[in-house]
Amino acid sequence: MSETKYFTKEGLKKLRDEVEYLTNVERPRISKQIAEARDKGDLSENAEYDAAKEAQGLLELKIAKLQEKLRAGRLIDESKMDESKVYILSTVTIKNVKNNATMKYTLVPEEESDLKQGKISVESPIAKGLLGKEIGNTADITVPAGTLTFKIIDITR
Repeated sequence: MSETKYFTKEGLKKLRDEVEYLTNVERPRISKQIAEARDKGDLSENAEYDAAKEAQGLLELKIAKLQEKLRAGRLIDESKMDESKVYILSTVTIKNVKNNATMKYTLVPEEESDLKQGKISVESPIAKGLLGKEIGNTADITVPAGTLTFKIIDITR
């Protein structure tokens, strides 16, 4: 049995779109490559055929893994979340107490993290240290560079 994965509406749609693309665009494209390579003759010495078959196997494996994520996936119900504390999908503004640097992060499921967009995994050390905290609280968070102290400035959804 697979582990339950939590997704936002956006993340679940992105995953469904990827499965749809792979099954409706990539799968037929690879099948066509296999057919074209097969038409070239002797399969025992046909590198194109072997490469296309290998690509097909990798594609099918990827599709199966994504479909399993979809089956195990659960949508996060934002309406039932306490907005006074930091939880998954919270957008948190924090200040590094030592150097006064301010950062803003949205805590998202691991599959949806994207640091360039300010989305950090709820499994990351910073997110774990912030979970359950309220505005004004401080959090001592151990990161590879040492322990940092952050003050929570704001929490939004």
